[in-house]
Amino acid sequence: MQKMALLLLGLSATLAAYAQGLTDSTLRVDYIFAGSNGSAQIFLDKMSGSEGWHGRTVNMKSLPLRGNGSIVMQDSETADTLYMMSFSTLFQEWMAIPQAKTQAMSFQNSFLLPMPERKADVTVSLYDYKGTAICSYTHIVHPDDILTRRAEISEIPVKYIHKGGDTRTCIDVAIIAEGYTAEEQEKFYEDATVCVDAIFSHEPFASTKDRFNFLAVAAASKDSGVSIPRENIWKNTAVESHFDTFYMERYLTTGSIQKMHELLNGLPYEHIIILANTDTYGGGGIYNAYTLTTAHHPMFRPVVVHEFGHSFAGLGDEYDYDSGEDPYYRSDAEPWEQNITTCHDFASKWQDMMNEEGVELVEGAGYQKTGVWRPARDCRMRTNQAPAFCPVCQRAIRRIIDFYTVQAE
Repeated sequence: MQKMALLLLGLSATLAAYAQGLTDSTLRVDYIFAGSNGSAQIFLDKMSGSEGWHGRTVNMKSLPLRGNGSIVMQDSETADTLYMMSFSTLFQEWMAIPQAKTQAMSFQNSFLLPMPERKADVTVSLYDYKGTAICSYTHIVHPDDILTRRAEISEIPVKYIHKGGDTRTCIDVAIIAEGYTAEEQEKFYEDATVCVDAIFSHEPFASTKDRFNFLAVAAASKDSGVSIPRENIWKNTAVESHFDTFYMERYLTTGSIQKMHELLNGLPYEHIIILANTDTYGGGGIYNAYTLTTAHHPMFRPVVVHEFGHSFAGLGDEYDYDSGEDPYYRSDAEPWEQNITTCHDFASKWQDMMNEEGVELVEGAGYQKTGVWRPARDCRMRTNQAPAFCPVCQRAIRRIIDFYTVQAE
């Protein structure tokens, strides 16, 4: 078992100047996103800092995907862009459901940014389905601000499940225990190993293992298991996750985003997988937020890979429903997810791959039977029975891996 001090042994105190205007420190910014179907607001909650930057050190001024939102850091004096990232949020999903038409709600969101060397402006934007900003908020970051808290270093037991290389050059993924008591720590490590094995059994993860580190974080919960509201089961767990999100039985999420990040203070991570200690089927994956899935259902392996496709690579769901609800994707805009299309701008998707084996244009995706197309008859992003990601999804994942690890020319 290793503590944080042991993890950082051998690392130099500072990094080479990988990006002008940034330091080898991490700034965590906590926001509250709030509103209803017709409005959205962004509020700054608090900021905290910690030593070491474990995010990407290449392509820091560009985005791999548009996402449903973005955060941009600029030097206050020169307006030069220092860092950018894109994301999606549970708040934006909620804005699209019927409940949001009559009720306003608030959601926690936290982002990790490199600490600037001097005063910087940070702008957070949320987008509609066309990519138009529906809400933006800008605030100033002072690296020497006395109200920026120093993050308390995590004392939670941790263990590397896989270490492909140095945290400064690899993609660091933290796997958090949810609903495991202190006595179930070894059980969690076993489940985390199954999780990593499942991911690495799929291309292109299998051939890029040396670019990933997976760190299991054995956060202890008071109760074993997770909350299932429809059964009136409420548990005291590490990140307070629950099923029935938005009254959808299988949708397992957490709204305690700040608590989740506080469990990881000082640890090397940029992506998060949460393993829930339950055999109830369900899960969720939100781009650049987290993957959350159940570790003891028979479909654990395919589901955790599917959800990681969402949270890591921003892939869309390729299945469809028999539903008369308002369409999530519309014909007058191209989805930003790389594996689904409305054919509004098909040239930006997999038109160039249409002559490859297994690549097609199959109607039915993005929860809709018509008006949205997928690249293959079956894929890990469509069913649990599919043996692999389709060629289009594999290319999309590889592009994300390269974005994090290979400097663009």
